[in-house]
Amino acid sequence: MTTHHAFWLAGREATGDDTLDVTSPWDGNLVGTVSVPSEAQVEEAVAAAYAVRDEFAATPAHVRAAALDHVSRRLVERTEEIARLISAENGKPLKWARGEVGRAISVFRFAAEEARRFNGGEAQRLDTDLGGVGRLAFTRRFPRGVVLGIAPFNFPLNLCAHKLAPAIAVGTPIILKPAPATPLSGLILGDLLSETELPAGSWSILPVPNDRMPALVQDERLPIISFTGSDKVGFAIMESVPRKHCTLELGGNGAAVVLPDYSSEADLDWAATRIATFSNYQGGQSCISVQRVIADASVYDRLVPKVIAAVEAQVTGDPSDSATDVGPLVSEDAAKRVESWVDEAVQSGARLLAGGKRDGASYAPTVLEDVPDDVTIACEEVFGPVLTLQKVDGEAEAFAAVNKSKYGLQSGVFTHDLQTAFRAHRALEVGGVIIGDVPSYRADQMPYGGIKQSGVGREGVKFAMDDYTYERVMVFTGIDL
Repeated sequence: MTTHHAFWLAGREATGDDTLDVTSPWDGNLVGTVSVPSEAQVEEAVAAAYAVRDEFAATPAHVRAAALDHVSRRLVERTEEIARLISAENGKPLKWARGEVGRAISVFRFAAEEARRFNGGEAQRLDTDLGGVGRLAFTRRFPRGVVLGIAPFNFPLNLCAHKLAPAIAVGTPIILKPAPATPLSGLILGDLLSETELPAGSWSILPVPNDRMPALVQDERLPIISFTGSDKVGFAIMESVPRKHCTLELGGNGAAVVLPDYSSEADLDWAATRIATFSNYQGGQSCISVQRVIADASVYDRLVPKVIAAVEAQVTGDPSDSATDVGPLVSEDAAKRVESWVDEAVQSGARLLAGGKRDGASYAPTVLEDVPDDVTIACEEVFGPVLTLQKVDGEAEAFAAVNKSKYGLQSGVFTHDLQTAFRAHRALEVGGVIIGDVPSYRADQMPYGGIKQSGVGREGVKFAMDDYTYERVMVFTGIDL
């Protein structure tokens, strides 16, 4: 990997006067230096995107699909290089970084497939009413306009892919802003897109500092905003531009519910392993990581020691080591915040069953029990390797405990009963219910997003394509049906 990285302005490499150093959260070493675009260069990118929007919308589907296929293939070829870059700038263990590249490969492949079949149009006869005799409606979807995509640090490649690929698939230009802490992985996608025949101006990747984003958010030439990040920032964006179309994929404090029928030793071993893995993978820095374990009293006492043992078995350390399960958080400040929340909970009466130690940017996998309802870690998204345990009596109490949260992203329900699964699907106030597993499962083609403070709209390739477009109807008159 190189040490200096240009950004991508209207499909071409460019450099600005300022630079940003990207350092490893594991050892503080310099990973790369990124050129930062000037205000004039940002204006050039936005103007180019706005100017090319009609041309790009008219681009044949095979051109867009071929570009997306190309990126998918090139990601395969460069998997190990990119995985190591993700691990270096993000601190993500290499095993999870490789998995992230694999998911991005799928995202671009799915987008290529959807581009070929999207917008075929739908006919609707109107003679179901006397006034519609001889008329036929034909509906197609068209781009809403240029997309401003704002990506977070925790999946620096795949969540950039989830902004870029659907936009290219529908033929709408996009300005992508990667996270300042982890811009290198997103810029790699520019390397691959530059090898395609997409129109100049149809995409830009700009590592713009956060304090310069309000002007971009307010720009009327960017009517679509796709944001992934904190609920505070996301809703502030939406409130500042009430006439824009916003998709917000925000936070969560995912709950894993273990019900009475999930009671064999094999069941509880599986649940404990999945809970331990996905409360700690990527240092817990995932919106759908397991933060809360809500277990029925009939299985609780047997489940808890299994969870603790599985958590303590997580291998912590150097993220570049393939054996490492849990690396550092994205920064020492992030680890200090997690430490303060755990300390607050313990001082308020919570019991520390495992972990609770910080070393620089690393925080040990941690388990808490008897957490008071009013402490920060019980109310907010921890975004760290911490889980809390709660004992309940019965399904109704378990589901009520899930819904007590202000977040509503995804929940996992460990049950074998089909009727219970459907009741959970009806009762739980979340965007996704995962049966027989943790809330942390996501397939990149499925609809993904939440309700309440967890956001607005849905990602997932086809669903983002719907979000970036709108229906336009055409009515034919004098049609003999």
